[in-house]
Amino acid sequence: MNIKVIILGSAGGMPTPERNLPSILISVNGEIILLDCGEGTQRQMMIAGYSLCKKMKIFITHLHGDHILGIPGMLQTMTLLNRIHSLEIYGPKGIKEFIYKNIEICKPNFDIIINEISEGEIFSNKKIKVIGVLADHSRENIAYCITIGASLGKFLPEKARELGIPEGPLWGLLKSGHSIKLENGRIIKPEEVLGEPKPGIKIVYSGDTRYCEKIIEIAKEADLLIHEATFASDLSDRAHEEKHSTAEDAAKIAKLANVKKLILTHISSRY
Repeated sequence: MNIKVIILGSAGGMPTPERNLPSILISVNGEIILLDCGEGTQRQMMIAGYSLCKKMKIFITHLHGDHILGIPGMLQTMTLLNRIHSLEIYGPKGIKEFIYKNIEICKPNFDIIINEISEGEIFSNKKIKVIGVLADHSRENIAYCITIGASLGKFLPEKARELGIPEGPLWGLLKSGHSIKLENGRIIKPEEVLGEPKPGIKIVYSGDTRYCEKIIEIAKEADLLIHEATFASDLSDRAHEEKHSTAEDAAKIAKLANVKKLILTHISSRY
C-alpha cells in the first residue's frame, strides 16, 4: 500500500511567507484524504503535484477561518476543471451551512456529500478507518485518528474445525470479525479462529486544542502524531487561556502516547 503524508500548511491564524494555513494531505493508493483546508490549500496541492480531480475526502477539525476558508476556492477550481468524482466533506455541526452558502456562489457541477459528525467512528471501508474525539478548544474541535491498512488476522480453518464450526456461512461471519453462536449455545469469538491482526498505519491529527487526555488515548502507539504547537513554553499561560498548545505540550502528549513520530503544526506567525 502506497501512503504519503504531505504537510500543505503549518501556520496558525494567518499565513506567513514560509507557511501556508493548516492542511494535511494523506495519499492512499492515489486517493486523497485532506485534513483541514486553510486558505491557499488548492495551490499547495498543485505545487505538491496532486490533482483536484482525484477521489477525495475532506475532514475539517473545526469552524475557524484558518481551517476552512480554502474550501470555497477549491470548489470553484474543481468546477472549472469539470471534476467528475463526488466530494465528501466531514466536519462538526455548522459545516453544512458553511458549504451550502458557498455552493450558491461557485455552483459546482459535481456531487458534494456533507456529513456533520462528532465523536466516534466517522468513516470506515476495507482499507481506511477514521475515528474522531472532541479535543479542548474554544470551538468544537474534532481530532482525527486515521488507521490505514489494518486487517483482521488470517482465518485458521483447522481451529474452526477443532471447535466444531461447520464450514459455510459461519466461517464467513468469523472471517469478517463477527461472533457466532453454535447450535449447542456456545459463543465463538473471531479471535478464537483468527491469527495475529495487522495493525496498519495509524496517523493522528489534533486540530486546535490545549493539552487533552483524549488525544493521548487515540494516539496510543500511533505511527505519526501531527499536533498543534501554537506557542513556545514561555507563553504557556496564554496557550492554556486561549485553548491552544505549546510545543512542550505536544511533546508530552507524544511521549505519553508512545508515538513513533511527532510533527508540530499550527505555529504562530511570531516564530
